Amino acid sequence: MDMLALELFFIGLLGLASLAIVFVSGVVVYNLFRGQR
Repeated sequence: MDMLALELFFIGLLGLASLAIVFVSGVVVYNLFRGQR
């Protein structure tokens, strides 16, 4: 396994993690705004 494949693998993991963080924070903010009404 060469360096480039490893690098792409970790970049993909980083992208997935940031997508999950954005999704979870979006759900939290949505629930906060929904609870205020």
